[in-house]
Amino acid sequence: MILITNIKELLGSWPAGVRRVGGPEMAALPVVRNAYLLIEGERIRSLGPMEEVPEVPGAERIDAAGRVVMPAFCDPHTHLVYAGSREKEYRDKIMGLSYEEIARRGGGILNSASLLHETSEEELYEQALTRVEEVMLQGTAALEIKSGYGLTTEDEMKMLRVIRRLRENTPLTIRATFLGAHALPAAYRNDPDAYVDLVIGEMIPRVAGEGLADFIDVFCDRGFFTPEQTDRILMAGMKHGLRAKIHANELDYSGGVQVGVKYHALSVDHLEYVGEDEIQTLKGSETMPTLLPGASFFLGLKDPPAREMIGAGLPVALASDFNPGSSPAGNMQLMMALAMVRMRMLPEEVITAATINAAYAMGVEEELGSLAPGKKASLIITRPVPGYEFLPYAYGSDHVSTLIINGKIMVREKEHRPITGDGQHK
Repeated sequence: MILITNIKELLGSWPAGVRRVGGPEMAALPVVRNAYLLIEGERIRSLGPMEEVPEVPGAERIDAAGRVVMPAFCDPHTHLVYAGSREKEYRDKIMGLSYEEIARRGGGILNSASLLHETSEEELYEQALTRVEEVMLQGTAALEIKSGYGLTTEDEMKMLRVIRRLRENTPLTIRATFLGAHALPAAYRNDPDAYVDLVIGEMIPRVAGEGLADFIDVFCDRGFFTPEQTDRILMAGMKHGLRAKIHANELDYSGGVQVGVKYHALSVDHLEYVGEDEIQTLKGSETMPTLLPGASFFLGLKDPPAREMIGAGLPVALASDFNPGSSPAGNMQLMMALAMVRMRMLPEEVITAATINAAYAMGVEEELGSLAPGKKASLIITRPVPGYEFLPYAYGSDHVSTLIINGKIMVREKEHRPITGDGQHK
């Protein structure tokens, strides 16, 4: 057992049965001050104010005086299985080329697909494992990871096998998404429907037959896949037991939100272009709007209208979009800060969006995303901080001191020793 005591602020103790939080309730973050939390095995046994702390002889004790304890982050939209990086393309962007112009020149997703084709499965796994370890150190305990840099049947399968290995060999909770319809390969530029036929007729049956994916995704946006093509792909995925997730409305009002809700998509992601029609479509649906502040920041796009969405009563989740082209960072602490600074979300809202709502957006809300008896003990203990509002405010700092995943201490009290004037640690 692990007994955490003297917690300055314990966050996210939503009652059992709360699966997601929307509208003004996103700012009503549960906070227990001067608290304790008891872990038994993989799960939380109890929590509450210190005056109710139980006697637990033999338990490992952690004194969290001055610190915040909160659910570990869930990141419901990443592309962290990729080969190499694309920093040279960012120079092109600085020189004035748009995302779509870079893609038309063979850059962007097609560049990543070419690199991935030339990279062995073992090397791809080793690169991805390094990234998984990086985001874990930053407080993430659950990841959704997409394919989509293969764009051929064999390379998509290669990516999904790597994701399966990451799921088997790391302590994180990982969900896999098949994104064969991420971009149009150059060979199909003049016949996009033929590529859609390949995704439907060959890729989906193989992916589903080998049990390599939990979800299916389509990049439904200007210059990529149309709502009609998206409809066909999602229907085929549904017939093979794959639930929908959608890239939508990053570049324009694409119709992706509407087709996603039609197929009861678990989430629709990006959403830089959202108006009243999209908001009304999402209201009352099961679909989680998921915002990717790292992508709009890195690409210089307009930011999703988070305030309008929350004001309309919608829930909102946050994700990193960790990928080599539009968001080469998987740090959810940074994503919370970007959402607060650029989208004007409140500190309570960004914490809610990165925990319980993010868990819902990847289908793991029954186990993760909040702190409640019976749930998995996956949580962060911060360094000493003035209060939880400091976490997204101090955007350049790493606030994670200790990380516990499934009841096991994965990161214990990161060392930050002062440095003397001669460059030596004291």
